Amino acid sequence: MSTTTPPRTAAAAADADTGARRTYLVKTLGCQMNVHDSEHMAGMLEQAGYVAASPQDAAEEAADIIVINTCAVRENAADKLYGNLGRLAGAKRSRPGMQIAVGGCLAQKDRAGIVERAPWVDVVFGTHNLDALPVLLERARHNQRAEVEIAESLQVFPSTLPTRRESVYAGWVSISVGCNNTCTFCIVPHLRGKERDRRPGEILAEVGALVGQGAIEVTLLGQNVNSYGVEFGDRGAFGKLLRAAGAIEGLERLRFTSPHPAAFTDDVIAAMAETPTVMPQLHMPLQSGSDRILRAMRRSYRSEKFLGILDRVRAAMPDAAITTDIIVGFPGETEEDFAETLRVVEASRFASAFTFQYSQRPGTPAADLPDQLPKEVVQERYQRLTDLQDRIALEESRAQVGRTVEVLVAEGEGRKDGATHRVTGRAADNRLVHLALPAGLAEEHQPRPGDLVTVTVTRAAPYHLVADSALDPVPAFAVRRTRAGDAWASRTAGGDHGAGDAAAAGGCGTGASGPTGPVVLGLPTLGRPAH
Repeated sequence: MSTTTPPRTAAAAADADTGARRTYLVKTLGCQMNVHDSEHMAGMLEQAGYVAASPQDAAEEAADIIVINTCAVRENAADKLYGNLGRLAGAKRSRPGMQIAVGGCLAQKDRAGIVERAPWVDVVFGTHNLDALPVLLERARHNQRAEVEIAESLQVFPSTLPTRRESVYAGWVSISVGCNNTCTFCIVPHLRGKERDRRPGEILAEVGALVGQGAIEVTLLGQNVNSYGVEFGDRGAFGKLLRAAGAIEGLERLRFTSPHPAAFTDDVIAAMAETPTVMPQLHMPLQSGSDRILRAMRRSYRSEKFLGILDRVRAAMPDAAITTDIIVGFPGETEEDFAETLRVVEASRFASAFTFQYSQRPGTPAADLPDQLPKEVVQERYQRLTDLQDRIALEESRAQVGRTVEVLVAEGEGRKDGATHRVTGRAADNRLVHLALPAGLAEEHQPRPGDLVTVTVTRAAPYHLVADSALDPVPAFAVRRTRAGDAWASRTAGGDHGAGDAAAAGGCGTGASGPTGPVVLGLPTLGRPAH
């Protein structure tokens, strides 16, 4: 059972000697769902009186509270966690009163084993009881011992928790948690439980609240978004939700991730194509192109059905960019099976692909299958797959040269922007675009994060586009300053990257500065209560 005692006031988060408010840092490992969970963790810590570490302290991991939000899906998830913990052990010895908390999927899976392996950890909490974090930290500090609390089922729906948003101009909204699928390689259903759907009114209220705070882009999140509605008996609910969310005034870009090919229906394609704010982008996990391997994975679709979905999506949205996930070296995969994957990848023309080498995950059915492949075989096939996808991605990117695109300027996406004097953002189809600014452009006319810039693509690389059309003799460049850019400017002008009104909601628990308080969305309680 999860702790339900409310956290103490800001005094509980103050240093006993100086009275200064204690600082926190949330480090996120894993998927978009984890990123969004980290926003909730940061929001709860701020509500309990903690403050985000400064960028410099965050970079040096010099915070009073460090929370690591873990993943159990990625191959090196445990290595990343214990590498982080090993590094933090020395920091804790030199910083009296520092606390380390571990949450997320690996915490749900390994439980007390984390403290046994890293006894300097103060708190371990799972995916079902995010709300317990502030109380567990205070209890561990008071009792001078590690607190491990793992709930077996969802205690509080995460979206009802306080949230400190990572971005002021774009946000995540969870439509469901958990998963009802039984893929043999995946441990997510075991760690996050069965799918639980939020009521549509709650979701639309949260999207509306985000837009009201300045966001112009929202991404709907779920382990399998297109099964949304099954819990309350409406199999067409996801398509309806796309249309309703897309109609919210002020929202300019709506995305979602991730669907499952087995449940992806034509009404969703129609909703995407007929709702102008739904972006021409789709992440559709393939996993394998071999029907035999798909069967062994318990993926309830086959390669021809998968390709048929892509054909229908492109017929409705010719400019759609489609991305995917692929696993190489699943147990029993033969060279013929792998050749089928290469065939489907060639036919699919993915804009990009997240490719993984299969590795055994204790607790998954696939971990006990015979015919586990030698590492060198998996590595060689992986290299062939990535070579093929790199070629396709470059060809698809080159087809974008000469196109006019509208780019939502992002904060900190381009690692080389300072050296190249470009800014970076995402086109409607979610491709990464680095764009040049006209020479001598006055500061008051320069695009800010959250603004939209119209440019022409001049050059292509496999996984990004360059748009230097502003430097052409006849420049192709236009800035549309948005209320999202205004909100970003307001947050930045606050001195701590976010002090001020609700429109300045943003920041993250990964070191960027943020608002002085969490963003607490006032959500209606429609239908069944939060659970």
